[in-house]
Amino acid sequence: MEENRLNKRIPLSQDILARISKIDQFQGLWQGSLRLSPQILGRLKAFVIITSTGASTRIEGAKMTDEEIARFLRGLKNQPPKGRDQEEVAGYADLIARVFDNWKTIKLTEGWIQQFHTILLQFSEKDKMHKGKYKDGDNTVVMENDKKENVVLFNPTHSYLVKAEMLAATEWANGQLQSRQIHPILVIANFIFEFLAIHPFSDGNGRVSRALTNLLLLQAGYSYVPYVSLDEIIEQTKVDYYLALRATQKNHGTDREDVAPWVDYFLTALTEQTERARKIVSDDQPEKLLSEKQKEVYQLFTEDTEKGKEIGVAEMVRLLNGRIERETIKQALSRLVKLKLLERVGQGRGTRYVKI
Repeated sequence: MEENRLNKRIPLSQDILARISKIDQFQGLWQGSLRLSPQILGRLKAFVIITSTGASTRIEGAKMTDEEIARFLRGLKNQPPKGRDQEEVAGYADLIARVFDNWKTIKLTEGWIQQFHTILLQFSEKDKMHKGKYKDGDNTVVMENDKKENVVLFNPTHSYLVKAEMLAATEWANGQLQSRQIHPILVIANFIFEFLAIHPFSDGNGRVSRALTNLLLLQAGYSYVPYVSLDEIIEQTKVDYYLALRATQKNHGTDREDVAPWVDYFLTALTEQTERARKIVSDDQPEKLLSEKQKEVYQLFTEDTEKGKEIGVAEMVRLLNGRIERETIKQALSRLVKLKLLERVGQGRGTRYVKI
């Protein structure tokens, strides 16, 4: 019965099939033409661990920038995390790194999903009692609107139904991924939506879902996943992400189920990921890896700017006329420094940036 329900709601159209085909064509290109050295790929993966950790935790309300995360993770062995943000960052960084390094040996089972949750919350004293365990009470899914108010998106599965529904969802996904009667991308999209609709844990569901997405894409053969952050793309399209979930959740569990809005969002995010990966293959110019907002910040340092001129964050906010928020500018600067397009001068409030 569950298999029929999950199969039936998968949308198929010429547009969807064409978009999947384009993603698959790029995967063949990536495998056939990639010439990057293991050292460069290693650096890209380390960079994606930072950007994915920053993005995935900020989606859930954390405030640390990628620059702060990189500095924090470098010192993590000598100093344990302090405060909620650092605890969440340390847990997700460990989880996504394990996914990237060990995806061949991880199985899609309830046990492994609960293990993901344990790793995610390993540093959190607050979550000590429930990490790795399904929720024992009902929860809600909320998003923050423009007024910084929490808006309820939907009410997930009741706690007493979680185990049965999780077992059914994982069995369905494993069966379909093995038989390949349905394209793996559609199976992954369907399973991740079902996981989010069940919302099996008291906390950490969004982060676990993104780790699972990376895992399942890697296992389906999309080998560029560790080198272009899907989590970052989701953060940059967070409003669309939540609206797609809300539109799809509306009829969840009814005879009118339709996951088309979620599949549309999922394919859009995956297509953007392939476009960013394509730039790695086709062009070694690091500025080609920037998002539109990151490019706008970098343009402040173009040749028209006085050579060697140093610019601080406050001045950038003014020059951009408020089009980009201060925190987004800081994240862009972290990326630009990492790509060795800019150099950081000074520390603290006196920090300024100059084009290399």
